[in-house]
Amino acid sequence: MSDETYVVVGGGLAGGRVAETLREEGFDGDVVLVTVEDRPPYERPVLSKGYLLGAEPVTSAYLHDAAWWRDHAIDVRTETMVTGLRLDDRLLELEDGGTLAYDKLALATGSWPRRLDVPGADLDGVLYLRDMPEAERIKKVLDSGGPLVVVGAGWIGLEIAAAARTHSVPVTVLETAPLPLQRVLGDDVATIFAELHRHHGVDLRLSTGIARIDGKDGATVSSVVTSAGDVLPAAAVVVGIGAEPQVDWILAAGLRGEDGVDTDATLQTSDPSVWAVGDIAAVDNPALGRRVRIEHWAMAHDSGPVAARAMLGQGAVFDKLPYFYTDQYDLGMEYVGHVPDVTTTDVVLRGDATDASEPLAFQAFWLRDGVVEAAMHVNLWDTGIAPLEALVGKRVDPVRLADTSVPFDQLGV
Repeated sequence: MSDETYVVVGGGLAGGRVAETLREEGFDGDVVLVTVEDRPPYERPVLSKGYLLGAEPVTSAYLHDAAWWRDHAIDVRTETMVTGLRLDDRLLELEDGGTLAYDKLALATGSWPRRLDVPGADLDGVLYLRDMPEAERIKKVLDSGGPLVVVGAGWIGLEIAAAARTHSVPVTVLETAPLPLQRVLGDDVATIFAELHRHHGVDLRLSTGIARIDGKDGATVSSVVTSAGDVLPAAAVVVGIGAEPQVDWILAAGLRGEDGVDTDATLQTSDPSVWAVGDIAAVDNPALGRRVRIEHWAMAHDSGPVAARAMLGQGAVFDKLPYFYTDQYDLGMEYVGHVPDVTTTDVVLRGDATDASEPLAFQAFWLRDGVVEAAMHVNLWDTGIAPLEALVGKRVDPVRLADTSVPFDQLGV
């Protein structure tokens, strides 16, 4: 029997997976998971996908029900905020003035939405999608018929727009860049997403920001004024302009990192008793040969078990390629790899991606000097992501890559 205490900070998917795996791997010491939320661990993708679409209940996001955590002797402490870390003493400082001792610690504090800084941003009805209560508020707006203004045409913003249009809610998306997802996908593929949303009735206003939000009686959102001076009626404004890793008190304690917490391939930080997982982990990833920090579901899902096994001395290594997916209207997409700078890559399309009025079915590849850095497929579920993943890191002939008659196993050069 172990007399050690392993503590996990964070009630999202990454933290939940750490605690879950510790028990699966036979650790019989104390496991404590602390979360600022008022409920046990859950994952986020359901909130912007199945739940807003009306296809899944919000409760489907939970990793396990409350009884599972009790049955596995995992002490889930809800509504508990950590404010400090004393590495030498192996102590967490809590907002209520107490402390929590640990022998080993996993940090899974995640990211929080970047806040909008314009007049009226504090009005009731300015919403962000990060947790269950926020998702439930957005769902009420969709059920009431809107209209909705979405600020930011990233993944979250576009998924919310797609959910709104699925409910026949009028929606306007404001994006300061010339194209949605431009920084991630590049012009060619970003244009496909712009056409997709316009085909489904989204009022997509590009190179357009938000000047202010006006409120009814100065309290509740009633309209949005764009940077072009247009006035848009709004029952609510949903903001999706990026996220920031929650690492202030972590880095203040002395752990190394800048935009996140630096870890080695085992997810161990600069302190040998502390690991970092999920959004905040800037991992020295051997699959990429460089340090990266990834804010996607797969990172949380996969890094938690690796950290748990590393905490148990099993030599686990995080060597997976970054992966994410999205569902928008009849478009289902999977993406694997990592592109540090999309402006310096060549994009190769394989298949027909020209008609947004039909369900799209194609693949896209991002090449640097002939080497595949990332790949994605849209609606090609028979092929799936596996053969694309096998091409990441390989040198290919771009002409043959674009030729659908050339089998994948004959593309490498």
